[in-house]
Amino acid sequence: MKKTSLLAIVAMLVMVVVLPASAQGGITWNSGFQVQNLSATAAADILIYYYNQDGTLAIDPPVSDSIPASSSKTYFPIHAADPFNGSVVIESTEPVVAIVNTLGDAPQYLAATESFDMGADEVNLPLIMKGNAGYYTWFNVQNTSMTDPAQVTVEYIPGSSGTAYTAPTVTIQPGASATFSQRDLANIGTKFVGSAKVTSTQPVVATVMQVGETFKNMMGYNGFTGGSTTVNMPLIMANNNGFYTGFQVQNVGDAQTTVTIDYGTNIAGTFNPANDTATLDPGEAATFLQNSGQFGPSAGKYVGSATITASNSQPVVAIVNQVKGGTTPLGTAYNGFNPGNATMNVSAPLIMANNNGYYTGIQVMNVGGSAVNITVDYGANIGGTYNPPNETATIQPGDSYNSIQSGGSWGTNKYVGSLVVTAPAGSQIVMIVNQVKGGTGGDTFMTYNGFNY
Repeated sequence: MKKTSLLAIVAMLVMVVVLPASAQGGITWNSGFQVQNLSATAAADILIYYYNQDGTLAIDPPVSDSIPASSSKTYFPIHAADPFNGSVVIESTEPVVAIVNTLGDAPQYLAATESFDMGADEVNLPLIMKGNAGYYTWFNVQNTSMTDPAQVTVEYIPGSSGTAYTAPTVTIQPGASATFSQRDLANIGTKFVGSAKVTSTQPVVATVMQVGETFKNMMGYNGFTGGSTTVNMPLIMANNNGFYTGFQVQNVGDAQTTVTIDYGTNIAGTFNPANDTATLDPGEAATFLQNSGQFGPSAGKYVGSATITASNSQPVVAIVNQVKGGTTPLGTAYNGFNPGNATMNVSAPLIMANNNGYYTGIQVMNVGGSAVNITVDYGANIGGTYNPPNETATIQPGDSYNSIQSGGSWGTNKYVGSLVVTAPAGSQIVMIVNQVKGGTGGDTFMTYNGFNY
């Protein structure tokens, strides 16, 4: 097979994790993943490799399949037999991307994260928690080298609370992964809110799960293999029918920096938030919440975007948590975007309407300097017969376009597929996708970042 990326693979963490009950609060984990073929003309012939944490293959030979052009496929349940705690590597004849939906005691806990096409010898995790109002984190680190073991070290960096700690080095075999849980990690203190840095002798990637034992929700995000002096966040909310956001900014440079948060146009109200600032030492992170202070109830509703800029030419990274309280708390997370990675094309492997109660919504942000015209092109419907029409819109600089696959022309039509958003050459767009199901009594709210290409 010809290779699809720098690594000759698309490597992704498939969070199918079965851990001792004492390590994860008695939660049973499961997952599924969706793979999208980005070629508009040729089928993608793929091989799916399932790696146990000791580096052996859970299925040998690997699973073989084919995905039609401009289409996607869902793998749920996965092919590996229970119990499986490991990782997946996909090899393809055409460019592909993938997302992973992680489930804990489904439908109580749900989160979505994206695949990777390469790793790095340093990965930064902006938000790591233990005992934070009932929240803790765990993460998997995958060795993306297919030939050499990785010696991996995790450094925990306190923010508002906790104890600094560097964990003993762990060896991860080629293609395999290791799980790091903070719930029972005594060395970081009884309460830890901060960040972490993963260093390795081979390129690695990481995915983090934020688990609420009190509020019963979960938010997943991917570790960062690099940073930028500007970070874009397409969706920021306050007092939005119970929804609000909070984001964590980490300085991944080697010198102190001051970050400035510039909030975008309010598309749902009249409140115009003032800029926020914070000064961060190397490795340090700060939290900005949109449910208090200037974003208190008296401010009214805010739905917009935000841009982070860092002084002193220092790179930063950020994640955004979207939260709703109440009797059935909801929570989800997405990664802030480096505008240098924005392109004229962005894809989404999983888009849904009327899919057993699930639907999606996309938020496309223009991070360039001039207005852009976009086209939203839906892929083949693998769940029904409805063929959605294309959508078009004009997005001003710094603004976002929102499209929800529910109501209106969607009616009761079932759709399970994918989409591609295109803009003129030279445009810079990014996208997030929310997956939602209401009325289940669980945290059926997931978000993933669109794939720029």
